[in-house]
Amino acid sequence: MDAMAAGNDMDTPAYNRIKDWPEDERPRERLLQHGESVLSDAQLLALLLRTGDHASGSTAVDIARQLLNRYGENLEAVSAASVKELCESPGIGMAKACEIKAAFELGRRWLARRSGPLLQVRSSRDVANYYMPMLAGLKREQFQALLLDRKHRVTRDVMISQGSLTASVVHPREVFNPAIRDSAAAVICVHNHPSGDPQPSQEDRQLTARLVEAGRLLGIPVLDHIIVGSDRYM
Repeated sequence: MDAMAAGNDMDTPAYNRIKDWPEDERPRERLLQHGESVLSDAQLLALLLRTGDHASGSTAVDIARQLLNRYGENLEAVSAASVKELCESPGIGMAKACEIKAAFELGRRWLARRSGPLLQVRSSRDVANYYMPMLAGLKREQFQALLLDRKHRVTRDVMISQGSLTASVVHPREVFNPAIRDSAAAVICVHNHPSGDPQPSQEDRQLTARLVEAGRLLGIPVLDHIIVGSDRYM
């Protein structure tokens, strides 16, 4: 009986709980004592995950480290992963994956709103700074049209399309229909490159030429077509 019990103990991994760690090593206690800035990426993720995996004996920190390692220690790659992809990492189920996605989305929204709404366009940098937090890191191309009045004040921001992993399918009428309805004086087009490289493709250049020509015929000039990458724009 004793031998059988010993054998079962060897087969079952010890569940190393974070609450059993020294207090100054636990993520939550470290945050309370020293602030969130002292925590590593893995420790911050562990606070989101809250619990470990009893079956494998992994703590929340272990699971967070495995997740970061899976994505090359790249938080942007973790942020871009789908719920299904996150669930492929050991110890992460649907609930934990949704919590991770929600945390990254809150961060993106805070960055996008940090300087308030884009009210007036003075340069392409104004537009890029507004859209980069929202579009950088997305796995699909998203095409936006910014509608302006005669003083380049923003009247509306319209999502025109969400494309495949490699390309957006945009027709000039989709861009100019809302511009005509809103009596826009000018349009600025924006889209992202999921690769993170904002270098325009031949298709991007051809689309820009078509949009500029359509705007010329309609009397609604296209002031710019901005491509957003991970941390750069063109």
